[in-house]
Amino acid sequence: MAAESASCSFETVMTVSAAIDKCLYPFDLLYDYYVPFSLEDKISVGQTVMVPFGKGNQARVGVVYKTERKQCDISRLKPVLSLSRNGIKMTEEQLELSRWIKENTFCTYFDAVKTMLPPGLNFSVRAKYSLNSDSLSTCGLSQEEGIFLEELKAAKTEKQLEILLGCLGSDSGGNKKKAAQGLLKKGFIVKKEEIKRQTGDRTEQMVRLREDFQQNDRTAKLTPKQKKVIDTLAEYEAASVGELCYICGITSAVIKNLVKYGILEEYQYQLTRAETANAEATGSPDDIILSPEQQKAYDRLEALMTDSGPKCALFHGVTGSGKTSVFIKLIDKTIKLGKTALMLVPEISLTPQTVRNFQGLFGNSVAIIHSALSMGQRADEYKRIKSGDAKIVIGTRSAVFAPLENIGIIVIDEEGEHTYKSDRTPRYNAVSVAKQRCFRHNSLLLLASATPSLSSRYFAQIGRYEYVALNQRYNKGSLPQVYMVDMKAEYECGNRGNFSQALLHEIEINLQKGEQSMILLNRRGYHTHISCIRCGEVMKCPNCDLPLTYHKANETVCCHYCGYTKKIPDICPKCHSRYITQSGTGTQRIEDEIKQYFPKARVLRMDADTTMSRDAFSKRFSEFGSGAYDIMVGTQMIAKGLDFENVTLVGVLGIDKSLYMGDYLGYEQTFSLITQVVGRSGRGGKTGRAYLQTFSPDHYVLQLAAKQDYEEFYRQEIELRQALLFPPFCDICMVGFTSILQQQCEKGANRFLTLFKERLKQEKEKMPLRVLGPTKLGTGKLGGRYRYKLIIKCKFDKKFRSLLNDVLMAAYRDRELGNVSFYVDVNGFEK
Repeated sequence: MAAESASCSFETVMTVSAAIDKCLYPFDLLYDYYVPFSLEDKISVGQTVMVPFGKGNQARVGVVYKTERKQCDISRLKPVLSLSRNGIKMTEEQLELSRWIKENTFCTYFDAVKTMLPPGLNFSVRAKYSLNSDSLSTCGLSQEEGIFLEELKAAKTEKQLEILLGCLGSDSGGNKKKAAQGLLKKGFIVKKEEIKRQTGDRTEQMVRLREDFQQNDRTAKLTPKQKKVIDTLAEYEAASVGELCYICGITSAVIKNLVKYGILEEYQYQLTRAETANAEATGSPDDIILSPEQQKAYDRLEALMTDSGPKCALFHGVTGSGKTSVFIKLIDKTIKLGKTALMLVPEISLTPQTVRNFQGLFGNSVAIIHSALSMGQRADEYKRIKSGDAKIVIGTRSAVFAPLENIGIIVIDEEGEHTYKSDRTPRYNAVSVAKQRCFRHNSLLLLASATPSLSSRYFAQIGRYEYVALNQRYNKGSLPQVYMVDMKAEYECGNRGNFSQALLHEIEINLQKGEQSMILLNRRGYHTHISCIRCGEVMKCPNCDLPLTYHKANETVCCHYCGYTKKIPDICPKCHSRYITQSGTGTQRIEDEIKQYFPKARVLRMDADTTMSRDAFSKRFSEFGSGAYDIMVGTQMIAKGLDFENVTLVGVLGIDKSLYMGDYLGYEQTFSLITQVVGRSGRGGKTGRAYLQTFSPDHYVLQLAAKQDYEEFYRQEIELRQALLFPPFCDICMVGFTSILQQQCEKGANRFLTLFKERLKQEKEKMPLRVLGPTKLGTGKLGGRYRYKLIIKCKFDKKFRSLLNDVLMAAYRDRELGNVSFYVDVNGFEK
C-alpha cells in the first residue's frame, strides 16, 4: 500500500515495502516508500528504517520486507527518512516467520518482529533537542522564553543542556516546558528524531599506535612516561586505557596528550555481557556411555536427523530413562556435521542445570536465552548466536526465535507443557514455530517427554510423527513406589493437618538416613482464603474476581494475578466483625509446619516469592544438590527435569484442585504433574518412593498416575476427546473479550457472534464448526477488566483463518465493539 503525498511526477526510483510500528490491526499492511538517492546503496531487506506515517507524518520505525526499483509517481509516495546505524538486521527466515505468525495468531507485523528480537535490541523513535547554532533575532520572544534561552546558552556541558531540554519530553514541566515549546516553534531549539535501541552495546575505551606512526625528532622529545606508553603498545599492539594506566603507572592525561599529538588513536572495543561467553568444557560427549536401549533410540533418531528433508519425532521416555544423554549425543553429532542445535526447556528453573551440563561438554559454544537475563545479557547472547560464536542455544519459549543458521536439530523437552504457549500477543506456540523452522532447515524436530501431550501421542499413533521410546530407567533402575493416602480417613482419625501420618513418618526416616525429600504443593503464599466468620464475606481483589492470598512474611494479603497488595484487615469490611478467619494452604505454611514437626531439618522453599533474584534458581538448586538442605518445598517449578541423586522421597499435597479446574486439559495436566514430580525420586541408584495425598483416592487419573501407566491413561483420555470433539480431533479457537464494564463486554461478545454468523452465511460450502458461548472467561474479571469468551471448534486451516480475519476487520469497524478489546487464541490454555 502506498504512503501517499500530492501532485504528479513519474521517475524510476528504488522503493521499499515496510511494516510500520504501532499500527492497529486493521491498518497493518506493508506500506511503500521511495528511497532517496543517498540511501540507495545502504538499504536492504530486513533493515530498520525511520519513515513518516499518517496524516501528520509522524516519524515511525519500520522494517523493510521488500526492495524494488520501478517507475512510479513519487509525488504519491513518502520518502525513507533514515536508516538505523547500529541495528540488528532481520534475516529472510525471520521475515518469513513474522508473516506466518501474523497470519496464524492475528497479530501485527511488528508484534511478531518484537517477539523475535530480545527487548534490548528493539527500536523506538526518540526525539533529540539541541540549540540552533544560527543567530536569530530575539525580538519576538516572551519574557519567559528569553529567560529560558539564556539558561540554555549558559549550560556548560552537553549533559546540562540535555537536562534543561528534557522538559520537552516530559508530561509535566510547567512554565519551562511552555517556554521551551515556544522556542522550538520559533526555531531557537532544533528537534531531530532518530532510531534508538533500548539497550546500547557495552564497550571499553581502547588505544593503539596509529598506522602511520614513525619514530622521529618529535617523538624523541616525549617524556619518559609517554615513551613507556609507546613501547608498551609496540609490544602488545593495543590496550584499554585502564590497563595502560595500571601497567605504565600513569594517568589518563598522558594518553590523551599522545592522542592529541597524533601518535595514538582511540577506538571502542565491544564487550559481552553474555554469561556463557567464557565457559570452558571440562568433559566430552564421547565420555557418555549409552545403555543398549538408549543406543537403539539414538541410532534411530540419528538416522532421521541425517536423512534428507524435515522430520518430527516423539521421544517418549519414563522419568530417569536418560533422555538427556541421548539429546547430548544427537547435538554433538549435529555440531560435528557443521550444523547448529536448539534445545527448549519449559521452565527457567531448569535452565541453569541444563546449561551447566551442556557447558561442561561444549564450553562457550553454548548460549542461553530466557527472561531472567538482563536486557543487555539477552542482547549480547543474541549477537553471539547471530555471529556464529554460539552453535548451541538453550532456553525457554522465546529461544525458539534464536537467529541460528543451518539448524540440524531442535529439541523440545517436556513438549506438552503449557509454558510453550504464549498467553500474550502474539499468542504463538513454540512447538508450532519450531515446526516452521525445521521445514525451512530440513532438520529434525524432537519432541520429548515422560508424559507427552495427548495430541503428540495421537500424531505418533497415526504415523504423522515417528515414535521412539525408552521404557526403562538408566542402568535398569526401578521406578519409585507410589502410595495413595486417603485424607478422608486421616480426618476421620482426627488428623486435621496438611500432612498424613504416613508422610511424616517417611520424612523422619529420610532425615535419619541423611537422604533428601521433596514436597510439592502447587499454591504459593501462607493462606489462600481470608473470610469473615459472621457474614461469610471472602476478601477479594478489587481488580480481579479472585480471593486474596495471605503472605506471612510481610503480613499482607495480595492478588497473584494483578499484584494488588494491602495489609491484612483487623475487621470485616462488610459487617465490621472482628472474627476474621484464614483458611487454605500455600507453600509458606507448609514450610512453617515442616519446621515445627522437624526443628532440626534444613528446609528450602522454591516458589515465585523466593526466586525473584536473577541467580536464585541456579544458587538454590546447587545448594540443594550439594546437600545444604534436607527438604525442598515448592510449586510446580520443582516437578520437572531436576535431577538430585540423594532425593528418595516425594510428597504430593493438595492435588485434587487441579483435577477439577474446569478445562478439558485438567486431567492431562494433573497426570503429567504427578508423574513428573514422582519421577524426581530414586534417580541416584537408591530406591525411591512417593506419597500422594488426596480426597479422591479412587479417581482413575490418580490411580493411573500412581501406577505411572501413561499408555492406559492415553487410551482412556483419547477416547473421551474423540467422543466430545476436543483436540487433536479439532482445533479450539477462542475469541476473548475484555472491557472495564461487564455489560459492555457481554454486549460486545454477542455482537461479535452476530458478525461471525453473518460472515459464515456468505460461505458457499458448509464449514465444519461448532460455536459455544459467549460465556465468562475464567474468573470473569482480571486486572480491573471483565472478560468473556467465544469458543469455536473448527479446523484451523487457511479457509477458516480468512473467514475469521474478515470478521475481525468488521469488528474493528463496529461501534458496538468500540470500547471492547478482543483477541484470538488458538489451542491455548484458559486462565
